[in-house]
Amino acid sequence: MLKNKNLKPPHLDLALCLLGLAVGFGILHFIFTTISSAEEQFAYNAKGKRDPFVSLVTPDGRLLSLDKEEDLSRGLSLEGIMYDKHGVSYAVVNAKVVKVGDEVSGYQVLKIEKEKVIFIKDSQPTVVELKKEGL
Repeated sequence: MLKNKNLKPPHLDLALCLLGLAVGFGILHFIFTTISSAEEQFAYNAKGKRDPFVSLVTPDGRLLSLDKEEDLSRGLSLEGIMYDKHGVSYAVVNAKVVKVGDEVSGYQVLKIEKEKVIFIKDSQPTVVELKKEGL
C-alpha cells in the first residue's frame, strides 16, 4: 500500500481548526473588552462649545436654539491670525483687524501667536484660540 506523505490524520486538522477558533475568539474578546472599558472611561470635554453628542431636537420634536460659537461672556470672537514671528502680527477679532496694543471690546491685545491671541483686562489675561476650519 502506498502512503501519501502530504495527508495528515483528520483529527490533526480538527485540532488545528479548533485552535484557530479559540485564538480568534480570544482576540475578539480582547478587542471588545478593551473597547467597552475605553467607552466607560471616556468623558467628553466640550471646552465651552456645544456638545456634539447632545441632540439638537427635543423628544417632542422642537429644535433647540444654538448660541453663537464665540465666547459671549468675553465678547471676543477670534476669526483669523496673520502671524509673522519676525515682524508685526495681526488678528481679526470681532470683524476688526488688530495688533499688539490695540483694544477691542474692553480688552487690550497683549500677544499674538500662531494659533492664539492673549488679551488682558483688569490685569487678568484671557487666551482665545483660533478655531480650526470645519470643527
